[in-house]
Amino acid sequence: MARFRYKMQNILSIKEKMETQAKQHFGEAKRNLDLEQDALDALFRRKEEIERHAVEVLQGDLDMHEIEDSQMSRIICDQRISEQKLKVSRAEAALERARAELEEAVKERKTHEKLKEKQFDEFVREENRAESKSIDELTTYTYGQKVTDNG
Repeated sequence: MARFRYKMQNILSIKEKMETQAKQHFGEAKRNLDLEQDALDALFRRKEEIERHAVEVLQGDLDMHEIEDSQMSRIICDQRISEQKLKVSRAEAALERARAELEEAVKERKTHEKLKEKQFDEFVREENRAESKSIDELTTYTYGQKVTDNG
């Protein structure tokens, strides 16, 4: 039996490498999103601490300087939260782009694997036809030899 050789194996190999790279890129984008989300969560916790402190300041002796500091801390924290929300949204968009790239890479690899599978099936059919033809020829020859020997 002949050996099957996929003519576009080098392209399939490239598609597999591209899929691996897309998986790595997706993983990096996911880690980046997780880091940005963790930073946002930390800012929200910090804001809660600042607000608790502000309530304590207002309930205690009225110190205008400390009240102003508390208000400024809230404003700064709100600005940082807004900036971090923007970073999270950018990270989500990057993750979606990476997901789309990964899906495309998987689709291309699967397409080439299907082509390889179809070529292999065709190869097997051709080999079976050739084998059947050889058996028919051998049978015909053997039958012809018996007829000639007996005749």
